[in-house]
Amino acid sequence: MVERVRVAVLGVTGVVGQRFVQLLSNHPWFEIAYLAASEASAGKRYFEAVEWVVEGPLPQPVGDMVLGPPDPNAIPRDVEVVFSALPSGVAAGIEVELAKRGFTVVSNASPMRLDGDVPLVNPEVNWEHLRLVEVQRKRRGWRGCIIKNPNCTTAILTLSLKPLVDAFGLRRVIVTTLQAVSGAGLRGVPSMAVIDNVIPYIEGEEEKVRRESRKILGRLAGEGVEEYPVEISATTTRVPVLDGHLESVHVELREPAGVEEAAEVMAGFRSKPQELGLPTAPEKPIVVRREPDRPQPRLDRLEGGGMSVVVGRLEEAPELGRGWLKYVVLGHNAVRGAAGAAVLIAELYLKLEGLV
Repeated sequence: MVERVRVAVLGVTGVVGQRFVQLLSNHPWFEIAYLAASEASAGKRYFEAVEWVVEGPLPQPVGDMVLGPPDPNAIPRDVEVVFSALPSGVAAGIEVELAKRGFTVVSNASPMRLDGDVPLVNPEVNWEHLRLVEVQRKRRGWRGCIIKNPNCTTAILTLSLKPLVDAFGLRRVIVTTLQAVSGAGLRGVPSMAVIDNVIPYIEGEEEKVRRESRKILGRLAGEGVEEYPVEISATTTRVPVLDGHLESVHVELREPAGVEEAAEVMAGFRSKPQELGLPTAPEKPIVVRREPDRPQPRLDRLEGGGMSVVVGRLEEAPELGRGWLKYVVLGHNAVRGAAGAAVLIAELYLKLEGLV
């Protein structure tokens, strides 16, 4: 690779946008060529417009870049990949126009995730679904494409489930989440609502977990995805933690397995990103811990640079019947569950296409 790939980031002042900037500022393959925020911020330098909340300093010289609008006409033509952290309400129209103009769009926004010809990719879990890009271009007549990364909760859950699916199969999943406030965005949850409290409802989240997980765990069939036949019951809650979603998971395996056998397949799990040695791919996608009080968000959310999920409390659950296991899984919602997954998707797509 002689020249770095020029990329744009849309929605850079929000939590996910800031993570994109952090991950891309010193990336070995990518060069940030364009940053976009709201019309109100356009024309300002990035450091003037952003309320930086990510650990560590705002990267330079990115902080001195002048922000543009999230307008497809404004993005330089030599940009190859556009990372979108736009709000869902405006993302779809802008992203479609970008794909029509030939850009590869990797998006964190929820619209179109469940469209049949849109790859919804958790890189280690279903990298093969990137083949849907060919179907998408053929159906829609686009020169570019749109690839989606999952909802943050779904990304963490499906990564932990994948080795169990491959080794034993799944019948049912029951998951209760304790989700960090950063998952709701920079202004998403008022402090008076969440401090000293747990909010036992997140609008739309449980349906996303159910539907997205079945698509991600499914298999390519013809020109679409055949969803994985698993029943999923989800309860999603918001807790006063800054970063890191903790999920309590109960699974019914199709082929019963013991704790040690399940731990071995989870800890040993590797996939295409590790095989290709991609820059953002963690060496161990799943880290299994044996301590009874781990994982914990404050201690474990940056495992693998925030790209690994950490599994603990892996036990049999005989009270639910034969074949049931339970565990707790933690992942960094803004890295593994958002910006980091999107960057890894772009690396994977470009590598598979022979573009890097």
